[in-house]
Amino acid sequence: DVAGIDVCVLANNHVLDWGPTGLSDTLQALTGIGIGPVGAGLDLTAARAPASSPAGAGRRVTVIALASTTSGVPPSWGATPRTPGVNLIADDPRETVTSLRQSIGERRPGDIVVVSIHWGGNWGYEIPGWQRRLAHTLIETGAVDIIHGHSAHHPKGVEVYRGKLVLYGCGDLINDYEGIRGHEAYRTELRPMYFASIDPDSGDLRSLRIVPMRAARFRLHRATRDDARWLAERLNREGRRLGTRFMVEAQGRLVLTEAETH
Repeated sequence: DVAGIDVCVLANNHVLDWGPTGLSDTLQALTGIGIGPVGAGLDLTAARAPASSPAGAGRRVTVIALASTTSGVPPSWGATPRTPGVNLIADDPRETVTSLRQSIGERRPGDIVVVSIHWGGNWGYEIPGWQRRLAHTLIETGAVDIIHGHSAHHPKGVEVYRGKLVLYGCGDLINDYEGIRGHEAYRTELRPMYFASIDPDSGDLRSLRIVPMRAARFRLHRATRDDARWLAERLNREGRRLGTRFMVEAQGRLVLTEAETH
């Protein structure tokens, strides 16, 4: 209740770890407490279906989710018209775009549409060309306002494309991935929270602030100012090729100060 969670994205490479029964239990648990699941379902229609959350003044935030096999999702986990599973990205990007537009349906004035994508590996800052092309294509349709990318255990570069926010990799927030050896350089204990302000009329990004948290003993704590500076340096390094830059505010928050929209 405190966090006000309305939607839960299930398009990932662990949602079927306990098979169809586990997925069914997860769906029931979420809907039972009023949280809308997206990205996986008891059949393809359900997996592709959006979830909407009221945003005041008659507006809605609509979320659609899908996953790529590049994130470790087995192809056999893909939902079909008769079997449960994950909403997978199609081999043909045009098919993915078409299915998403069909799922979104007709937008009402003031609606904000988020496409949440589980893609790519767990480590590394590189953003593959196909991810940028897919993100840009979805935005170019005029039906999508935010690309919410995830899979890597650390944050990746941020882009603003045609005024729309593209998060290629948000990193982790709450999980049991503490103490993984061999990847200390990524500072996976730093867990960013993203707060985006979106113009309800255009869907364009007004502002973006990141509050860095630090995980320790499976609890989140406010990160130090030095931690915030480290995170800003990494995001700015990766943002050079994407046209974005952050600065650290006095409170230790990161604020997007430069965004060369393409």
